[in-house]
Amino acid sequence: MDADRRRDVGLFRYSIVCELASMSPRVRGRAVRELAGREHLTPWGERVRISRVTLDRWSRAWREGGFDALVPAAREGVPRTPAGLLELAVALKREAPERTAAQIARIISEREGSGPGERTIQRHFVRVGLNVAPSRSPALGRFEAERPNELWIGDALHGPPVAARKAILFCFIDDHSRLLTGYRWGLREDVLRLEGALRRGLESRGLPAGIYVDNGSPFISGQLLRCCAVLGARLVHSRPGRPQGRGKIERFFATVRSEFVVEINARGGVADLDELNRLFCAWVEHVYHQRVHSETGQAPLERFLAAGVPALPPSELVREAFLWSETRTATAQATVTVHGNHYELDPALQRRRVELIFDPLDMEHVEVRFQGRSLGLAVARQIRRHVHPRASVEPGGEMTPTPTGIDYLRLIEARRREQLEARIDYRTLNNNDDHKEGRS
Repeated sequence: MDADRRRDVGLFRYSIVCELASMSPRVRGRAVRELAGREHLTPWGERVRISRVTLDRWSRAWREGGFDALVPAAREGVPRTPAGLLELAVALKREAPERTAAQIARIISEREGSGPGERTIQRHFVRVGLNVAPSRSPALGRFEAERPNELWIGDALHGPPVAARKAILFCFIDDHSRLLTGYRWGLREDVLRLEGALRRGLESRGLPAGIYVDNGSPFISGQLLRCCAVLGARLVHSRPGRPQGRGKIERFFATVRSEFVVEINARGGVADLDELNRLFCAWVEHVYHQRVHSETGQAPLERFLAAGVPALPPSELVREAFLWSETRTATAQATVTVHGNHYELDPALQRRRVELIFDPLDMEHVEVRFQGRSLGLAVARQIRRHVHPRASVEPGGEMTPTPTGIDYLRLIEARRREQLEARIDYRTLNNNDDHKEGRS
């Protein structure tokens, strides 16, 4: 198991047991029983059940050693099986991919008189990437989540130009209802713009149990992995070259191009990102969410709210989820350097590997954590960067719009503003009540 795989295993374990650490023993026992009674989706798309004994062991490891204790230890070993026999096993597998490890073990034993066992061959196939079963049929069934917020699908769309640059839409769609949960237009295809869309969804639509994304650079960043680990949401990536399960958001993107982007182009563009986001929000909330979906037979908002309004995550949890994290080893003088900034730590942390937690837009204030425990703020000795190099703000720039004809999107925005400003005049109600009492 390579380092990336071991880290993914640690994040998966962390996402399951992170909430258990702060619970009392009685409450933790009930939570462990509930977790052991249902299936969990691994980062590799497998559904597994985890025993109470394992959950207790992970929880104890997290309390005693922090995140590092949840990462499997690296195993180094030298195969005792002759290399020639392993190469023969690989050749037999490639010759006929349908052959099982047990069958290959029998063939080698028959030819050589003896050979490696079935399990040895299986482990070797895993190391060389031959453990994937061949596909027998291209036919795939349709999947749909059983309830709202069970699965969000995220992706990015290249849209119209803004300030002479291509605008990028990051958005997440609820697999069950087709409701657009979080969305945001930006001018960069990076993790900061991705987190902006995800945060909007969390604060307005609730917490998803799982998030399904592709393998673009913003979606495989360590920041997004940490965010999902803090939230307790499973992060699943689609396999390269296999876009199955992404049809719903691709269909939505087609609708955006044919109904929204075409109107942006027809009106001559937009002045800035704020205008683009306002118009898009109006179209989403008052056209797309209110219209009956052709596959579900319900409007996305109606289907999403059918079981009631979902609970929103605590603001403290959301804030923690979108802090960034980097690890450093302190010097003998208990100092660390992060992107040119120099910080002084507690003297007890000299030569210790620590985790630094910070807002990417405010690197002057950095929290120090050791083995999962907070040790307060680092002392900033020299600050050259106040903003993380991968968290730059959107550039300015003006684009003069030249609208012609009917401004369809502006009409939608105006209707949305009227609905939001509509309020019940309680003074009128009181006057009517007084008038009725006077007549009686």
